[in-house]
Amino acid sequence: IIVTSDHGENMGELGIYGEHATADYATCRIPMIVRWPGTPRGHVDTGLHYNLDMAPTLAELLGQPPAERWDGRSCAGALLRAEDMGRDWLVLSQCAHVCQRSVLQGPWLYMRTYHDGYHLFPDEMLFNLAHDPYEQHDVAANHPDIVETACRTLAEWRNDMLRTSPHGDPLDTVIAEGGPCHAN
Repeated sequence: IIVTSDHGENMGELGIYGEHATADYATCRIPMIVRWPGTPRGHVDTGLHYNLDMAPTLAELLGQPPAERWDGRSCAGALLRAEDMGRDWLVLSQCAHVCQRSVLQGPWLYMRTYHDGYHLFPDEMLFNLAHDPYEQHDVAANHPDIVETACRTLAEWRNDMLRTSPHGDPLDTVIAEGGPCHAN
């Protein structure tokens, strides 16, 4: 049994209600409940995973090899043996309502807005989710070192993705088209 979703929903985070238009924690944190033969009851995996990790995870659970070119990685060990298989950080993206990329690492969520879709977001925001889970207090000005590290992580991630992508960065395409469709 697998219960999941494609996105979360803003319920006051960033001052937005009933929308999933941003690359923030509330929108990109998805529910996932898995009950599989052999999974330990009551285990909660708090590791960082991408949606694209689901296909290689299912392949491993079904005893199949992952496809050669999948970007995801299996986290079957987290399900079956409660292993810590989470990533150190995630890059979150949104190109449908705004053009944003974020880096989630530890308690920090760094958000970079390339086109705000008329939400009036600043170019950069930083939130400490441990102290501000509803993303109400942008602390970017108070933590330039964390902002710099997140910017570097984002740039390195983008460069890695461009090395393997035959079609370039989808965010660049959306920006070249004038931004999110509803903003044109």
